[in-house]
Amino acid sequence: MRLALFAAALLACASAFAQYDPALAQKLGADERGMRQYVLVVLKTGPNRIPAGPERDEMFKGHFSNMARLAAEGKLALAGPFDGVDGWRGLYIFAVKDIEEARALVATDPVVMKGEMVPELHKYYGSAALMQVNEIHPRLQKPKE
Repeated sequence: MRLALFAAALLACASAFAQYDPALAQKLGADERGMRQYVLVVLKTGPNRIPAGPERDEMFKGHFSNMARLAAEGKLALAGPFDGVDGWRGLYIFAVKDIEEARALVATDPVVMKGEMVPELHKYYGSAALMQVNEIHPRLQKPKE
């Protein structure tokens, strides 16, 4: 309990010393609240299950390559898998202003092209700090041995 209180106090102190960084806010596309517009995509199980084998392996290889490309272009802020419950397979958060642009980007994904997954798209307003996930993540991932 004491450790939790200490951690909360430390966080409060750190927040008190945080200073607005206008250059960073501009770089990340933040508004006056530190937020920005995104499009959230939920990937759900589609009508065409591709059976195990070379075609499925190639499809998922392309899926991961496509995500890496979109992240490198600054369009994909965040992505990751779900547990599969209720057909929910994964999510994308695109750093774009409208659903049509996100729809065009998600259409480049091999799992969508083949019907393994289908996208559900929604506007999302969230922290512009999400734009730094792709910059920070490689520093957290252990290199392959």
